[in-house]
Amino acid sequence: MDSNSNGNSKENVNIPEIKYTKLFINGQFVDSVSGRTFETIDPRTGEVTAKIAEGDEEDVDLAVKAAREAFDHGKWPRMSGYERGRIMMKYADLIEENTEELAILDCIDAGKLLSLGKVADIPVAAGMLRYYSGAADKIHGETLKMSGELQGYTLKEPIGVVGHIIPWNYPTTTFFFKVAPTLAAGCTMVVKPAEQTPLSALFYANLAKQAGIPDGVLNVVTGFGPTAGAALCSHMDVDKVSFTGSTEVGRLVMQAAAKSNLKQVSLELGGKCPVIVFDDADVDTAVNLVQLASFGEVCVAGTRIYVQEGIYDAFVKKIVEKAKSWVVGDPLSPNVNQGPQVDKAQFEKVLKYIEYGKTEGATLLTGGKACGEKGYYIEPTIFTDVKEDMKIAQDEIFGPVMSLMKFKTIEEAIEKANNTRYGLAAGIITNNINTANRVSRSVRAGLIWINCYFAFDNDLPFGGYKMSGFGKDLGLDAIDKYLNVKSVVTPIYGSPWH
Repeated sequence: MDSNSNGNSKENVNIPEIKYTKLFINGQFVDSVSGRTFETIDPRTGEVTAKIAEGDEEDVDLAVKAAREAFDHGKWPRMSGYERGRIMMKYADLIEENTEELAILDCIDAGKLLSLGKVADIPVAAGMLRYYSGAADKIHGETLKMSGELQGYTLKEPIGVVGHIIPWNYPTTTFFFKVAPTLAAGCTMVVKPAEQTPLSALFYANLAKQAGIPDGVLNVVTGFGPTAGAALCSHMDVDKVSFTGSTEVGRLVMQAAAKSNLKQVSLELGGKCPVIVFDDADVDTAVNLVQLASFGEVCVAGTRIYVQEGIYDAFVKKIVEKAKSWVVGDPLSPNVNQGPQVDKAQFEKVLKYIEYGKTEGATLLTGGKACGEKGYYIEPTIFTDVKEDMKIAQDEIFGPVMSLMKFKTIEEAIEKANNTRYGLAAGIITNNINTANRVSRSVRAGLIWINCYFAFDNDLPFGGYKMSGFGKDLGLDAIDKYLNVKSVVTPIYGSPWH
């Protein structure tokens, strides 16, 4: 790896003017009530990109009132699913028309790779809207055959006003994980993006208005978790909160919901995902998959790598060679594999965990340092001789730090893979179908990848076990999070009830 490769080359990419920096409430961009702003920082350089309106409790209250009015008296919940779907399709078209600008915003706000943004994150967002637009007119209950002289049926109704709290690592994808099914269900919402990455959320708010989504249906309040986020979670007129972020903050979300109106909560929280490589696997294929799985700021990153002893030495040699050729640099450049950490705090946290690995006795094989003259870049880092109780093996680091461990038997691999408080995802690399079936049924995680990794689809439910949270994003399961089921019973004419 060229540790000096970050530079500032933009590959002839023009950074757009930042158009939207205010709160989006009831269809309008407005200053915060306090007039305060905060700085959003370009992680490539550590320099200020823009000053963003800082929403707090008063602003959240205004946004919730707008969403409440739009739900209780507005058109959106009362439209046919077909009409909602048509507007969502137009929304998707507008996103695709602005792919380049949106990808650049996530690049300069979150350090996302521009190349991936243009071919993955932004098109995936449009695809999610189209997927759920097709489901909007297919939300229905069931007719029930009751045991007495009665007939019953169920209705699926939108839950009401939803508060969405978005993480910084995938500001576009997670925005639409939440917004797309909520729109399809007929709910209204207030979105609080991460303070590190507000830019694309505000742009999406403007596109929603252009698409014809009525005022008050989609509101965006930028600000900080302890103020704006906390106000959203504890608001008495919010019917549901969907949160993606750390397990520690997830606890606070649940507590706030419980202390207020017992609003429903869904949580997609941390992960410390194992990847288990069996010795019947092709080593080169396994190395490529593990590298893909490990070096990203993503909750499903496979950072606990268990390799069976028969190929362990060959695997270690090749993964270190791969890591040394991994290009860290300006995410605007198309030949870069890894951009910067999102901000200085995350940068310092990752470096701290690398030091934990050293002091607790793990062996540093490669990486382990910051690189570049400015910005928040860290070399891809690999440790061996990692023990299960080390911090680098148990805590979610959210940075390019891999822990390599050896195992002998399937039973040992399963036990080690489950030795975590998390249960978000896991990877299995093997050419033995019996091994794949046994291990996939034994590892306690919400998503298992066999001989692949980061394989998502709109139709594939995503969510964790244990302290990785509950409730599913993606798939038709996600719509159910934003619906209430109502049972209706009537007597049959001529029955004893008459």
